[in-house]
This record gives sequence, C-alpha cells and structure tokens, in this order.
Amino acid sequence: MNPKKILLATWIGLLSLLLAGNAAASKLNHPAPDFTLKSRSGENIKLSELRGQVVMLNFWASWCAPCRQEMPLLEKLYQRYEPMGFTLLGINVEENSDDALRWLKNLDISFPILLDTKNTTSELYSVMAMPTTLLIDRDGNVRFLHRGYVPGVEEEYQQQVRTLIKE
Repeated sequence: MNPKKILLATWIGLLSLLLAGNAAASKLNHPAPDFTLKSRSGENIKLSELRGQVVMLNFWASWCAPCRQEMPLLEKLYQRYEPMGFTLLGINVEENSDDALRWLKNLDISFPILLDTKNTTSELYSVMAMPTTLLIDRDGNVRFLHRGYVPGVEEEYQQQVRTLIKE
C-alpha cells in the first residue's frame, strides 16, 4: 500500500473513531497469515516461529501522531508481560524507514521493530488505519483487532494480553 493510500485510510479511520468516540476494536478467531520481515537489527523474524507465545502486531508509521503517542505505552506493556510468554512486533509500514529509525533512536524501545518497506505484510493483514494492532493467541490465531488509537485503549490491550496468556 503506498503512503498516500495509507494516509487516506488513516484519515478515514480517524474520522470513524471521532464519530464512534473510541478506537475500533473487533474480536476475531482466524489463523494469522505467516510472514517474514527484517528487523531494524538486521535479523529476519518469522511469525510462525513465535508459535506458543502471545503476539501483538502493531503496524505504525513515523508520521502518525497516534502511533508516536502509543509507542512508549506499548513498551511498558512489553516489559510487563514479556516474561510471561508475550512478544510485541512493531511493524513500520514506510517504504523508506529512515525517518522511523531516526525517531526510534530517541526512544528506549526494546521490542523488535520490523520493516515492511514493500507493504506486503500490511496488505496481508488488510491494514487500513494507523496504527493497527492485532493480538494473536498461542495457537497462531488472530483474536483481537484494533484500528486506530485513543488514550486509554492500552488498558484494553492489557486485559486482552492477560486473557490470552492465561489460556
């Protein structure tokens, strides 16, 4: 998906959020499509190799203000639940990731940041708004989907992570 399409989709998503009053969230139960992406550290990460863990995918862009607001909160969530079998993959969707990597240098983010420079993974997951966050259970099924971000949704993330860890 090119940046103009993502920007348009983000504005549409944000308009929907304003009309609805909160982030759009859905409860699902279908297999998560597998993918392999290069991380900012240079290693390839394959989703299917994380089977057995609860996985959060967070699609984001450096130009997305809600994404920037959410990132430190995601780090806290990762730090708290990683020892319990939770991992978080931040998937940057920009064709040129230079701005994102520069921005990340100012943050203490320890979870893996993956670079989807060709937007193959964001298309695979039908990402239509920034940020888009999915939670995948230990069996590899997408269980929760959130489009957009509003302050406070991180409490819902935490509740959903706990639910999936307990299963």
